[in-house]
Amino acid sequence: MSSSLPHQTSSPETGRWFGLCSSNIKSYLRKNVFNGWALGTWVLAALVATPIIAVIALAFAPSEDIWPHLASTVLWKYISTTLLLMTGVGFGTVVIGTATAWLVTMCRFPGQKIFNWALLLPLAVPAYVLAFVITDQLEYAGLLQTALRAIFEWNSPKDYWFPEIRSLGGAITVMTLVLYPYVYLLARAAFLEQSVCALEVSRTLGHGPWSSFYKIALPLARPAIVVGVTLALMETLNDFGTVDFFAVNTFTAGIYDVWLNMNSRSGAAQLSTVLLLFVLVLIGLERAHRHGRKFHHTTTKFQELPSYLLQGARAWAAFIFCLIPVLLGFILPAAVLLNYASIYYQDTLDANYVTIVGNSLGLAGISAVISVTIGLFMAYGVRISRTPLIKIAARFASIGYAIPGAILAVGVMIPLGAVDQGLSNLFIDTFGFTSSLVLGSTVFAVIFAYSVRFLALSFGTLEASLGKITNNMDGAARTLGLTAGQTLKRVHFPLVRGSLLTAGLLVFVDVMKELPLTLILRPFNFDTLATFVYQYASDELLEESALGALTIVAAGIIPVILLTWRIVQTRTVRAPTEMQMKPNP
Repeated sequence: MSSSLPHQTSSPETGRWFGLCSSNIKSYLRKNVFNGWALGTWVLAALVATPIIAVIALAFAPSEDIWPHLASTVLWKYISTTLLLMTGVGFGTVVIGTATAWLVTMCRFPGQKIFNWALLLPLAVPAYVLAFVITDQLEYAGLLQTALRAIFEWNSPKDYWFPEIRSLGGAITVMTLVLYPYVYLLARAAFLEQSVCALEVSRTLGHGPWSSFYKIALPLARPAIVVGVTLALMETLNDFGTVDFFAVNTFTAGIYDVWLNMNSRSGAAQLSTVLLLFVLVLIGLERAHRHGRKFHHTTTKFQELPSYLLQGARAWAAFIFCLIPVLLGFILPAAVLLNYASIYYQDTLDANYVTIVGNSLGLAGISAVISVTIGLFMAYGVRISRTPLIKIAARFASIGYAIPGAILAVGVMIPLGAVDQGLSNLFIDTFGFTSSLVLGSTVFAVIFAYSVRFLALSFGTLEASLGKITNNMDGAARTLGLTAGQTLKRVHFPLVRGSLLTAGLLVFVDVMKELPLTLILRPFNFDTLATFVYQYASDELLEESALGALTIVAAGIIPVILLTWRIVQTRTVRAPTEMQMKPNP
């Protein structure tokens, strides 16, 4: 008995089916992979990925075996100190940011309208600038301790106790004062968007201000608060000036020390990889917290929010609670710097202040233009491609803002240094002499690092702006014969000009304040305002650097004004009339 396998033959229908599939695949690839916008997005993603890949590759294939030494000496100190710093800053920013956001949004008390925008002002002050000012005023020879000794007739430190300013606690305090606005900004926006009905129900059930906040408003605002804390902690991991000045051994300070003082690229790369794990854990926790936690309004009713009228001791307690972070985080440093600058301005001018300001403005301006250009290109590429792979590539390209500056500096130096070495060898073989640095330790390296780090600001802003433009406008432009580039120029660009300006200003101001990247990558004898202030203040010459620090603070006011305007637009809250809640006894 014999059996045979069925004989498969091709049919015309099968051939036509395969031909149709092949045609569809080619059309898909031509539209979404091999067009100019898609290719540009892939190239940009690859460029941005290069520093991170370089750090990881060097960490796992080091040219020198310094890891055992780091693991047995300083690694666990870096880990424990960094965790304690993050815990303290996270707790402080949540308490101050959330509580003040609730007070100015839902309560009426003296100064409430001023605190609406004033609570954002500390965001304009870099942490290292506040660290210098706080130390100057609170150390043994500072104004406060001098006044205490004069009042109580103390003669030496043995006669009284005063907390150590340059310590982990001091670093936590300083960073909390300048980073709580991240939580305040997002929490206030969440409180402004909350449903009136939920608050009305809580009132009818007899809940007062505290109970309504804890049981209704806080759960609804929790996702926004978590995002704000995540941003604050990423800035904490990125900080170098504060932790170095306070002698706090975090990963960022360790990377700087191993890279420049121990002259070990491998050790810096290995520490950077561990710090990168901290960042990834933060991002993962934030995403996990949001997963499955969605809160919806129960009605489309959207009207002015009810408010609680605070009187007596409660009103003054709210006033003082909101005043302290503004006083310590902005008014004090601004007043001290203004006083010093008015006295020692000539010393600052003699220290090449004009040249340094020019360096900062040049770097910030060029970086802003490059970041906005790339961000617009990528955002438009995502819009017209509409494929998951392009969107993933664009998201990856904008991850630089989540990476601490010290890691990016190490990652940028590795590939640029390899290119410089290759060019040097080429010059020796061809012309018989070596070449100087072309990419590494030049202005090019600094601008490239800035563009990678702050691309997320421009891309996110422009993607959101383009998302508000209906796709029908693209279709109408195409029917009139316009190409994708012409559509961007003639249709979309006029509509997103405001967002372009906003994105450019945000990048500009962040570049003006950036310290770790600039310290590591800047050319020899090239200073910016950030490095100038850091070097002078570290040498106990805050007075001579006050004008430079004040310039950075003044530049930081720009995004504060933008953020204040945007948050007010979230919801117009008028003085309550019949909906006003009576003061809680």
